[in-house]
Amino acid sequence: MVEDNSTFAPEFFLLGLTSQEDLQVICFVLFLAIYVVSLVGNLGVITLIRIDSCLHTPMYFFLSHLSLLDACYSSTIIPQALLNFLVKRKAISFMRCAAQLFSFATCATAECYVLAAMAYDRYVAICNPLLYPVIMSRQLCIGMLVGAYLAGVLSSAIHTVSIFHLPFCHSRRINHFFCDGPPLLALSCSDAWLSGMVVSAVVGFNVLSTTVFILVSYWLVLSAVLQIHSAAGRHRAFSTCASHLISVTLYYGSSLFMYLRPSSTATLDHDKVVSVLYAVVVPMLNPLIYSLRNAEMKKAIRKAQGRLLSLLPIRGLIRAS
Repeated sequence: MVEDNSTFAPEFFLLGLTSQEDLQVICFVLFLAIYVVSLVGNLGVITLIRIDSCLHTPMYFFLSHLSLLDACYSSTIIPQALLNFLVKRKAISFMRCAAQLFSFATCATAECYVLAAMAYDRYVAICNPLLYPVIMSRQLCIGMLVGAYLAGVLSSAIHTVSIFHLPFCHSRRINHFFCDGPPLLALSCSDAWLSGMVVSAVVGFNVLSTTVFILVSYWLVLSAVLQIHSAAGRHRAFSTCASHLISVTLYYGSSLFMYLRPSSTATLDHDKVVSVLYAVVVPMLNPLIYSLRNAEMKKAIRKAQGRLLSLLPIRGLIRAS
């Protein structure tokens, strides 16, 4: 295939968050710290759930995959952003840009459906506690998880093909710190209206359908909780949903702000700032939310700390003394 710069962009240039060199250093340090905390936190959650038999339940099964998606999410975006904070020529190849968009969209979409599966898990646990082990069988959990990943792959394939079949000849400068849909559509020299509608329809369907499912699940949960007579019982029942509700609010709040606000107020400069929240910060916060607000996770962390300390030589010396 012969490359023609009038119709095909062999590489793009990411403008990043800022062009000021002193701010780029600050952004590099912040992004690096967030990335390290995100990786350590999410991989720690996955490890903890795997080694502690008390956490081998449907809720933590979904949580481990939420953490896996967050780790992949961060690793898709942040390393390229870190590199661009340090180099003058912030280039990314056509194929690498397409791969980044595909990976990002897959993780983002699959995370929507995993959060919806976790909402259904909480609905069954609170509204049908006696039937919970039967309803939330291993087969159902695996089926829901496979469906989430398939939805992610299918949606991201449509998303990526709809954008990258377009010719890019107006400019190769992406006004973002990673390859996202809206700034790429803005670079096309052809009529990108249909591609933009396809992308919006796919994103809108995934976000709105899972949002409605989660809202209905929690409406039923709230109705069941209000029927509990004791205040302690209501608090205990609803506290099992607190961590999930915080994660859903953070993730969907930023996503809905991005995609459902009026177009007259939407600018690429504002979008890339908002995307820092859902693409960089939220994956770091999820393991902290589930570790600090979940009693079973905190108990598992203490058990893991006790096992680790028992293996250290200094522990044996203290006991001997």
